[in-house]
Amino acid sequence: MKKCKVFGTYEWADLTLNIIDGCFHDCKYCYSKEMAIRFKRKTTDNWKVEKLRLDIDSKIKRYNGKIMFPSTHDITPENALNCIKFIKKILEKGNSILIVSKPHFDIIKTLCNEVNEYKEKILFRFTIGSNNSDILKFWEPNAPKYEERFKTLKYAYDNGFKTSVSSEPMLDNIENTIKMTNELLPYINDSIWFGKPNFFLRRLKINGFKDELTLKRAEILLDNLNDENIMLFYNHFKTNPYIKWKDSIKNIVGIELPNVVGLDI
Repeated sequence: MKKCKVFGTYEWADLTLNIIDGCFHDCKYCYSKEMAIRFKRKTTDNWKVEKLRLDIDSKIKRYNGKIMFPSTHDITPENALNCIKFIKKILEKGNSILIVSKPHFDIIKTLCNEVNEYKEKILFRFTIGSNNSDILKFWEPNAPKYEERFKTLKYAYDNGFKTSVSSEPMLDNIENTIKMTNELLPYINDSIWFGKPNFFLRRLKINGFKDELTLKRAEILLDNLNDENIMLFYNHFKTNPYIKWKDSIKNIVGIELPNVVGLDI
């Protein structure tokens, strides 16, 4: 394992793999979209047009450590078959995999059936930033509603898979996030991670969302996620063994960043 100050995806896994350029979900705050635009691989207009990479076969091998898939796109109806095929090949090589998604129920149900024999090697981490579907629709225009994500989490849990949630970025106020957390916890057997939006205003602007309403709502959200409220939220859940904190919150509450990648702690 690499030793360094660890943040971002390296808090969760030793390496990340991806097979698609672009993402249909087109989340306004997306760091992958920002990077693709900055390095002129994509534009604000064609980001949501997904394109299968040509080099994916070279990535199918045995790796040391946990693999996170995907990290720069999602598993969407447009690419589901290719993603499921890729996940199966990764598992067939004996790898452990962290599958991260804003989940579509039918896709994850199919995936669970396809990889059931490998469930001990799989950890699902479903991204849920709010239990309000209107809020999710605003920030994540083409991603599933809360109800579908919650249904998917329960399905994976009930079928014996390891389940976790990422609430990074947190997209709602602290009071509602506490309520959401209590709704989700009965169906989580691994962890639920919380983190603030990273470089929020910059990413919104680069990603083409410069309108007054979006920027105003971003300012309101950031104001609610101030250090005082984050401390209140942290103190509410700090003794819960299922709750974990991303680097943006560790830095506020005084938790030292790990120095080994992939610990998922």
